[in-house]
Amino acid sequence: MPINTAKLSDPTVRAFVAAVNAHDVDGFRALLTPDATMADDGTDRDLDDWVDREIFSSHGHMEVDNESKGGRSLVARYSNDTWGEMRTRWSFTVEDDGRISRFETGQA
Repeated sequence: MPINTAKLSDPTVRAFVAAVNAHDVDGFRALLTPDATMADDGTDRDLDDWVDREIFSSHGHMEVDNESKGGRSLVARYSNDTWGEMRTRWSFTVEDDGRISRFETGQA
């Protein structure tokens, strides 16, 4: 049974998942530091290109199955129009100002 997004422990990660699921590009971008980075399956990617291709252009959606590390590590069923649904892991580095400086994802 997925965790309701509103019940995710970390407020920044909660906002990240909510922005992905609402297809809110501006809200998503506001959660990131200007120099934010990301990796997919252990390989650093161009954040802007990846986010557009894997989340927003392909209607990405996250259903979180569990969280750990204070809500900054997730296991989720992620789906988009390109790849369908897959079990994924997500980890977030959240700075003191409440913005994400790095996130990593990949198949779980």
